[in-house]
Amino acid sequence: MHTAFWSTVDTKIGPFTAVVAGDGAVLASGWTGDVAELTPLISASLAPASLTERRDLGPVTTAIRRYHGGDLDAVADIEVRQRSGPFREHAWEMLRKVPAGSPVSYAEYAALSGNPSAVRAAATACARNAVALFVPCHRVVRTGGAIGNFRWGVDAKRWLLHHEESA
Repeated sequence: MHTAFWSTVDTKIGPFTAVVAGDGAVLASGWTGDVAELTPLISASLAPASLTERRDLGPVTTAIRRYHGGDLDAVADIEVRQRSGPFREHAWEMLRKVPAGSPVSYAEYAALSGNPSAVRAAATACARNAVALFVPCHRVVRTGGAIGNFRWGVDAKRWLLHHEESA
């Protein structure tokens, strides 16, 4: 297989680690300082043979810093790579189109993903998203606006939503 690279950046809500393929596509990311929390999230078909730490991941590190500094669109053009079934992959693509500061409910997210009755499947797509921030699953909330769950903690999700709302 191939070597992937990882780096951790300090952010206002804690350490953020990203794992990228050799071509720079993000394979996994989240608010953790432990790369071992991210590697199980990578699809087996994309799993690297080895991981090498780097101080800086170029455009990915720049985008992480810029996003947390207030440039909410900084992560939009970063390439990501995830594998799953057709609905989930399409749902992840649609999630990247949800604008910062405009969260959607799980029901709205299911409709955006092409199947309004697939609310549970849409919620599962959020839960299985390996590339948090770049595929902004934090922008999906419960009907009525309650925060809902988040792999990286409800406090992190609350911060992200507030950060995007106030920008």
